[in-house]
Amino acid sequence: MRIYIMRHGEAQTFAASDEERPLTERGEQQSVEMARWLANELPEGKLDLVLVSPYLRAQQTWNACQTVLPTAQKVLTEDGITPYGDSEHVASYLRALVAVDHPASILLVSHLPLVGYLTAEFAVDMQAPMFPTSSIACIELDAVSEKSDVRWLKSPSQLMGYA
Repeated sequence: MRIYIMRHGEAQTFAASDEERPLTERGEQQSVEMARWLANELPEGKLDLVLVSPYLRAQQTWNACQTVLPTAQKVLTEDGITPYGDSEHVASYLRALVAVDHPASILLVSHLPLVGYLTAEFAVDMQAPMFPTSSIACIELDAVSEKSDVRWLKSPSQLMGYA
């Protein structure tokens, strides 16, 4: 099965609080383009589960992405996947979801630094990678053995030539 870890799109620098920072127009555009690319990578062309941070920019990223992705079977807002969520705890939660529900694909929309640390949880001896905004990592996870590996990490600049 595959877990896709996505960082939210580019967000405004200032807002009343970090939780309320909205996406920029560019952030929305790049998120849609990345989702369009991801739609072709999904196993069997479907998305079983989406987990989204409650922060505005992550919610807006998911809202933009869902316009071009297949309809998800289930979408949940998860309080534990905010910027300073515990990557070890989130990785355990994802493994448990896979063991119980047997999804073919999960998309998680979150923030730095969590997305980098979480990606590293699924690879042996990997340093937490940098995640430009709207980037997506693909984790291949064997539900039986729980062995996992990072297959790829793509950013808007790699796929679309954005600066």
